[in-house]
Amino acid sequence: MAVAGLEKFAHLEDKIYRTVELCKTLKQDKEGLERELTAQRRELNSLQAEKDRLEAQVERLLADRDAMRLKVEAMLDAIAVLEMEAEYSRK
Repeated sequence: MAVAGLEKFAHLEDKIYRTVELCKTLKQDKEGLERELTAQRRELNSLQAEKDRLEAQVERLLADRDAMRLKVEAMLDAIAVLEMEAEYSRK
């Protein structure tokens, strides 16, 4: 009868040690995941900053393109006026 009690105690002891080891493993996994999450958040912030920078650059380039388009249109209009004046002066 005492042997059965000792076996139950040994079995309980094994379960406790396995539970402790499982807790250690889970804690290590959690710490690893927290480090990974921190790294991913840093990368996300970096990518967001790069996205914002690129969006601003695209907006500047579009504004420059529109300004150049207006200048080219103004030059073409001036050339058209000169051509018309030249044509009327020939007549």
